[in-house]
Amino acid sequence: MILVGDKLLSEEIFDKQFACDLNVGKGACCIEGEGGAPLTEEECAILDEIFDEVKPYLSEEGLKEIEQTGLFTVGQDGGLETPLLGGRACVYATKSPNGTLHCGIEQAFREGKTSWEKPISCHLYPIRIKELVDFTALNYHKWSICEGARVYGAAKDISVLEFCKEALVRRFGLEWYAEAVKTYEVWKQKKQ
Repeated sequence: MILVGDKLLSEEIFDKQFACDLNVGKGACCIEGEGGAPLTEEECAILDEIFDEVKPYLSEEGLKEIEQTGLFTVGQDGGLETPLLGGRACVYATKSPNGTLHCGIEQAFREGKTSWEKPISCHLYPIRIKELVDFTALNYHKWSICEGARVYGAAKDISVLEFCKEALVRRFGLEWYAEAVKTYEVWKQKKQ
């Protein structure tokens, strides 16, 4: 583990390469898995505020499920998460004509309808955050459906840290990310 400020990073965040290629992965992370995307209480409140702006970007099935279950649910682990359609696809996911899944929340953001991009757990992937007593742990999550992202990241030599820059800055700030990059550079020198 590597300490950056009060964040404890798994070495794999520096060591592994990753770059999501939607043409290969087709947004499978929006449909695979055991539960919806983890949400914070603050994100649930934001979803409540922006739902009217996001609504036009959602599928009819997604909207029906939201009417029945609400904007978020409590998962098997007791945490808040996005609801799923039939236990599979996230209710906020929409399918493009080529079969690629996209986030309706993110689409609303990209078109200037909201100022909130998407749940931080989605934005940070493949990094997963776990709040501990004295630290925040950032761990690399390896998922079989992301093999294409690992291959593409290796071909482009993009570390998990680099791939997640925007999300890490969004979550922890530019100053923390700059410190993480300095730590990464020192780590790389020691590895050579």
